[in-house]
Amino acid sequence: QVQLVESGGGLVQAGGSLRLSCAASGRTFSSYNMGWFRQAPGKDREFVAAVDVSGSNTKYADSMKGRFTISRDNAKNTVYLQMSSLKPEDTAVYYCASTRSWTLARLQSGYAYWGQGTQVTVSS
Repeated sequence: QVQLVESGGGLVQAGGSLRLSCAASGRTFSSYNMGWFRQAPGKDREFVAAVDVSGSNTKYADSMKGRFTISRDNAKNTVYLQMSSLKPEDTAVYYCASTRSWTLARLQSGYAYWGQGTQVTVSS
């Protein structure tokens, strides 16, 4: 069992930056690939980024590439999402999740454990 708790969301102006954190419980954090997803009002949840167990490999949704950076600190059982050049369309609830499968890391169905989400609101 893995418990995930996101933090760092809030209100930011367009063009600004935020760093989200996701703290994981348990001693198995370093054996899970980690991902971030988001869900805007009235829209389906979508993939944002993923990082593999070592932190050496990452995947990004095309619309976030170059603006968002995912990273992890296995010593702190934490995964991060650094977001910059934020746009109003980035407004959403952001979720972190864990998966054993790097191959399925872009798919919601590949993830076994999810956090409760943190709200990010970008004002224009």
